[in-house]
Amino acid sequence: MATTAIWDIKDRLDRVIEYATNPDKTENHSFSTSDFQGLKDVLKYTVQEEKTEKQFYVTGINCDPATACEQMSKTKLQFQKTDGILAFHAYQSFAPGEATPETAHAIGVKLAQKLWSERFEVIVSTHLDKNHLHNHFVLNSVSFMDGKRYYDNKSTYSLLRQTSDQLCCEYSLSVIENPQRGKSRHYAEWKAEQEGKPTWRGLIREDLDKAIAEAMTFTQFISNLRKQGYEVKTGVKHMAVRPQGKERFVRLKTIGNDYTEEAIKQRILQNHVPKRPQILPEPKRKRYTIRGNINLKTKRKLKGLQALYFHYLYKMGILPKQCVSNKRTHFLLREDLRHMDELNAQMKLLCIHYIENKEQLLSYQNGLNQEMAVLVNDRKSLYNRLRRCRDDEQTLAYKTQITGLSKKLTLLRKEVKLCTGILSRSEGMKQKLLQVQQEEIHQRKEEKAYEQRSRRSGSNGQHESKRD
Repeated sequence: MATTAIWDIKDRLDRVIEYATNPDKTENHSFSTSDFQGLKDVLKYTVQEEKTEKQFYVTGINCDPATACEQMSKTKLQFQKTDGILAFHAYQSFAPGEATPETAHAIGVKLAQKLWSERFEVIVSTHLDKNHLHNHFVLNSVSFMDGKRYYDNKSTYSLLRQTSDQLCCEYSLSVIENPQRGKSRHYAEWKAEQEGKPTWRGLIREDLDKAIAEAMTFTQFISNLRKQGYEVKTGVKHMAVRPQGKERFVRLKTIGNDYTEEAIKQRILQNHVPKRPQILPEPKRKRYTIRGNINLKTKRKLKGLQALYFHYLYKMGILPKQCVSNKRTHFLLREDLRHMDELNAQMKLLCIHYIENKEQLLSYQNGLNQEMAVLVNDRKSLYNRLRRCRDDEQTLAYKTQITGLSKKLTLLRKEVKLCTGILSRSEGMKQKLLQVQQEEIHQRKEEKAYEQRSRRSGSNGQHESKRD
């Protein structure tokens, strides 16, 4: 069984692929502009040695893997199509234990040859670093034959999937009998699900399952959704819901085949006995320890960015609470659970370096950039010495120094990325917390008004019984 996906590459891949490698030490000055940076990054990612076993399972079609970026870039320059989509990144994943690396790579190469070899340059690499073997394809967006662009649409994706299934059958591998049809998922959502991280659609799916399991009628199902904070649109062609904090409605049919209105009604009919509502529906979450001289008991003394991050993680249910709350975490905050590692790293940086505001953060980031500039110059100097060196012992010493500088630069770049992330994320966190606070205030007012109405109706009933 092989699953497939394809998405476009438009810019730098630091938001799309976490493992992008900085190209400083292999920079080709003929193609050093940022125009092709995304293309460089995705090519570097797909042929990493630790993923492909010393690049043994890397094949170039109509190009040499060692110079693929330059060749693809020349094609774009030749036809004056250097803007827009740089390349397409396709994916073919096999079931665990079903294929050998040789078979997986052979299928990937044949797939690329059948679909794209007549007009496009393609890199095929088979990754062995997961429990399931999978192929990556980097397809130039511009044809070297006629300069026309590759168009990714439903028909081309359908052909990709059908060709993959045919090849799997040829190699006696299983295929998906009833593949889900429709628009492919966004890459960020697909990647999060591959890594076991929550996605906003996945959270909606969980809430739908919970509402269905606790319902005996379709009306009760809708009521359960509204109790969870969803706005439900009924009486339309396609039933839709809107989670807390989201601007747009989501049609249930786009969540999956089991979530169409008819499918939900059939699932509810199977509920012979409704499940009792769970008091604490939140999943178990990893507790994070923050190293530093900050005590959670002194959280009132925290200021600025530190206080913001601590409060945000507290509302997410990550940091320990003094008392157990039955309240369900807001949808907007649950959605950020997939960014937990990044949030944790950003908070550690703020705490360890005592950064409270943006001015201090920018100052710290500038210091990192200056330190990086010094290390880059030192490394370039070592590279120049290495090229002129003829002594084996001295050559080894230069390589060791270069490796040490590269490791330091990697750590510094990670911290710069964390600083940039804090600057871009902090305003969004403030807005989310404000929105959650406003909704909590509104909910408390509604609960208080409901209690008052209940008391009035109860007292009116007592007066009527006395009169009788």
